[in-house]
Amino acid sequence: MGALAVITALLFLLSSHAPAQVPTPEQLQLLGQLPAEQQRALLGQYRQQGQADQPLVMPAASQPRAAEPIDATLAAPGDTVLLTLATAGMDANSAISPELRARTDELVARALAANPYRLERDGRIRIPGLPEPIPLAGLNAEEATTRLQNEPAFRAVDVGLVLLKPTPLGTDALKPFGYDIFRNVPSTFAQVSDVPVPPDYTIGPGDALELQFLGNVKGLYTLTVARDGRIRLPEIGPMAVAGMRFAEMQEAIETSVAEQMIGTRVSVGMGSLRSLQVMITGDAEKPGAYTVGGLSTASNALMAAGGVKPIGSLRRVRVLRGGRTAGTLDLYDLLLRGDSSGDLRLQSGDVVFVPPIGDSAGITGEVRRPARYEFAGAATAGALVELGGGLTEAASPASATIERIDPARGRIVLNVDLGSAEGRATRLRNGDVLHIPVVRDVLNDSVLVAGHVHQPGAHQYRRGLRLTQVLGSIEALKPNADADYVLVRRELAPDRRIEVHSASLGRALRNPGGEDDLLLAPRDRILVFDLGGSREPLLRPLLDELQRQSTLEAPAGMVTIGGSVRMPGEYPLEPGMTVADLVRAGASLSEAAFGGEAELARYEVVGGQSRKASVVSFDIAAALRGDPQADLPLQAFDILTVKRTPQWDDQEFVSLEGEVRFPGRYPIRRGETLTTLIARAGGLTDQAFPAGAVFTREALKEREAQQISSLAERLERDLALLAVQSAQAGKDAAGVDSLAAGQSLLAELRRTKPVGRLAIDLPSLLRESARSADDIVLRDADRLRIPRRIQEVTVMGEVQSGTSQLYQAGLTRDDYIDLSGGLTQKADKRRIYVVRANGQVAAASTSRWLPSGRTSIQPGDTIVVPVDAERLPPLPLWTSVTSIIYNLAVAVAAVNSF
Repeated sequence: MGALAVITALLFLLSSHAPAQVPTPEQLQLLGQLPAEQQRALLGQYRQQGQADQPLVMPAASQPRAAEPIDATLAAPGDTVLLTLATAGMDANSAISPELRARTDELVARALAANPYRLERDGRIRIPGLPEPIPLAGLNAEEATTRLQNEPAFRAVDVGLVLLKPTPLGTDALKPFGYDIFRNVPSTFAQVSDVPVPPDYTIGPGDALELQFLGNVKGLYTLTVARDGRIRLPEIGPMAVAGMRFAEMQEAIETSVAEQMIGTRVSVGMGSLRSLQVMITGDAEKPGAYTVGGLSTASNALMAAGGVKPIGSLRRVRVLRGGRTAGTLDLYDLLLRGDSSGDLRLQSGDVVFVPPIGDSAGITGEVRRPARYEFAGAATAGALVELGGGLTEAASPASATIERIDPARGRIVLNVDLGSAEGRATRLRNGDVLHIPVVRDVLNDSVLVAGHVHQPGAHQYRRGLRLTQVLGSIEALKPNADADYVLVRRELAPDRRIEVHSASLGRALRNPGGEDDLLLAPRDRILVFDLGGSREPLLRPLLDELQRQSTLEAPAGMVTIGGSVRMPGEYPLEPGMTVADLVRAGASLSEAAFGGEAELARYEVVGGQSRKASVVSFDIAAALRGDPQADLPLQAFDILTVKRTPQWDDQEFVSLEGEVRFPGRYPIRRGETLTTLIARAGGLTDQAFPAGAVFTREALKEREAQQISSLAERLERDLALLAVQSAQAGKDAAGVDSLAAGQSLLAELRRTKPVGRLAIDLPSLLRESARSADDIVLRDADRLRIPRRIQEVTVMGEVQSGTSQLYQAGLTRDDYIDLSGGLTQKADKRRIYVVRANGQVAAASTSRWLPSGRTSIQPGDTIVVPVDAERLPPLPLWTSVTSIIYNLAVAVAAVNSF
């Protein structure tokens, strides 16, 4: 075919009218034989016709077929299966015999006891009581349930199945190393045209050579090696180059041109490379014949074949050439060390053979790259650790174990010390798993400081270490730390029983190396307490540990201190602990402590039959001075009680307000009375109105709050009953009105605030002797308010206009009511009462000879006209509720008048 025919055919194939056609290899070979200028012109014409600007490259390998995705809903080997089985019900006509029913019940019980199940390697489930395992691999949960239901042994059983796919952990999570490299294979393997050709590349038929002549003869030629292995040099003729290395070929062509073309030299380069036909066999994912590029290696061919199956070897991949082994590829060298020297370049006709995987072992735990690794030869534990990338910082090499399946003994475990040369040289067998445990979360050669310190944490232990070398000064403690009671928790060998010691850091700092400067031991824990907070967060875990190790022979070492100490509670019993030590643990005596007699309660088991208590009294002051007769040694469960000084109370205060010469907050003595306190305050002013004095007490306020709450609950129950009765009686207007009024009253009652007023007749108290039995004994937080002289009388409740009227001598109760517009229709005129200025109540009179309407009224009095509860039946509490609300309103008004 001439050049013109070649150009015409290629232009047609590359035009936009034939986009689906691909040039044949022969046509591409003809294109390669054209001079470079004609090739560029042809490609330029192709670009002008609208095609993408892409180089013409010949596929170097066929595209591997994508692996089919795995359906996660289908059962697979290693999956977990949970069975639910229940014997089907039988009626009287059931054909199931009692014997069969009994056997079925036994089968169900055995099968349920074996839950959960794990599918074997062949995807089968082995159920106790069934003769053969049942294959379930590839079935979903519904299909697997149907498969089990059809088993003859389960014909009288309702079968349920749950398919679980838990995340593998530990040994189960180990994967064979290196196979992930084939997970994302390229979608195509095109000829690489932008990399230099190595000097040792072997020239063969189909390779394109680019020759540029310079000198007397000029030209650019692309020559393709023919099938006979020769090229045709311009003006020289055929030349055999097949089988030469690239460097040898360059030298041969340059020498031939220099000898036969005087005044001309040539530059030799490689154009497109030939394609190779190779076979990939063995345990490759997709074995077969593949077309690969001329520079392809064995690893490239494996990529083209989709990689290596999990049962294939990564360490013994062989390249066969002419029936003989041309090289062996160990992919571990490439993956672990980046060494590609063993990745042999392929030639046409080569066979890449993947043999089955050899012996392997797994490594898990504290290793950088846990996986299963294939042996290249004899393997040791140390070599396996190196394959795994080495140990992590948290590994405990001395505690490593090898899990092995022994043909005679089954599954066994061997201890191996990877910290020794002998341990690292331990020979491994096929299937071994090397476990590297994490180092124990315990600081062995250290001392831990915790609590109320500036820098809690671990300190290095060394022989002879003392307390003051860890806490070198008071500055190491936070403010308000208890330097007199520092606790040390210690573990004793060999059973790690807990023992507790304490010391005074203050005394230890004053006398380093003395008795209080404790000699520490490895793993001691130093606890420093806060005098301003609870000791429970630090003490409770320690007390719980002591409680857990308590036995009959060695009871829990705990003692208790109570009474007048700063930090009462339960404390650990120390060796040789005395009463003074326990007082120090309780942060010393409080200011109210009785310095005389204290009591120590002790429990003892008598004859192993009963537990009896005994109480010992001793002089606490002598014990704290170190008197051995009083500073008693303590035993487990002792209880020390420090008595309180008789008649010791915290300072109490009473407030005087209003028209007192020197108002203020006064400290009072135990048993002091109101009149003596008024005298201390200089008495009353000339504007004082003692008849209207308001005296309040916190205890009364709390009692009023309880009464209001109780009354509100009773009223709420009555309203609920009234609502039910109204609903049964229909829409009764009276019932509806009663219910609405009751709910309004309940809301008003809940809003009412207690005052705690005590009604007193202060003028009478002031006239009597200071030692009068009627005088009021004061309590803490009492409050007396003396108002200025009052000139008004207040009328409230069911009157036309609740107002305050100016006091007029001679006017009666009814007169003031008339001045307020008179009573309303809802007023209960039989229960009108008067609240005196001092808080006392003058109730309505029932005497015909002394009518209530003529009750004398004094300045500061309040006339209360209650609602007629009988007009709104049937709530008997309404009278009490309205009285309480009115009376508290009067008291609040009196208090708020200051």
